[in-house]
Amino acid sequence: MNDETPLLSVTGASHRYGDRYGCRDVSFDLWPGEVLAVVGESGSGKTTLLGMLAQRLALDEGSIRYRTARQNVAGGAREDLLDLSTLSEREVRRLWRTDWGFVHQNAADGLRMHVSAGGNVGEPLMANGWRHFGQIRAEAEEWLRRVEIPTDRMDDAPTLFSGGMRQRVQVARNLVFGPRLVFMDEPTSGLDVSVQARLLDLIRSLVSELGLAVVIVTHDLAVARLISHRTLVMKDGAVIESGLTDRVLDDPQAAYTQLLVSSILQG
Repeated sequence: MNDETPLLSVTGASHRYGDRYGCRDVSFDLWPGEVLAVVGESGSGKTTLLGMLAQRLALDEGSIRYRTARQNVAGGAREDLLDLSTLSEREVRRLWRTDWGFVHQNAADGLRMHVSAGGNVGEPLMANGWRHFGQIRAEAEEWLRRVEIPTDRMDDAPTLFSGGMRQRVQVARNLVFGPRLVFMDEPTSGLDVSVQARLLDLIRSLVSELGLAVVIVTHDLAVARLISHRTLVMKDGAVIESGLTDRVLDDPQAAYTQLLVSSILQG
């Protein structure tokens, strides 16, 4: 496999809630280093899609394939194309430990709130086999610095932090172990505009620096424009428009997308 193979390949993905589709027939490819925004109003299916991609909701129809890198017996790297629907719970947990991160809308869902900031960032390193306390602490301190958390706050718990600081600690916790794919669920929702801008600048710079692939769900088209390369627009569980973000937002073809963009411009 080579760079012509997507990191994530989604074909006809669907999820049902009883006899109703929450998400239906969604297809796209995601490449290393690419940020894909999924936008739409509440109830459009974007959160259901993210749940399927992250293996938190069942895939009722279609397929999701992920290109994983593993060590072979000779110590070199080999790549496997995994059909996620066939993986055991243990194999999925391994992907979460080594390959995937998830930044929640509410930082409390992604952090241990009564553990220190340094402890939160150090835990994924321990899960990946780090054992030397000094090295773990030094790496956690470096990552907190990178996400603009003062080093003298390293031993404070996130309960003592502002919303923006909590989100930055959550970003550090999800990037410290070197994932290849990160899911983000409305990471700037509920933050002040200035705090949002600072967090998005940070995420954008880290994604570029690390070559991460990201799927970000957001209702805010300004967030999609600032951070993503491509955008999917969802309505009633289906993708109704997709393409390069600037093209989708500057020259929307679907009436629904036109309405979304118009509402932002008139707001």
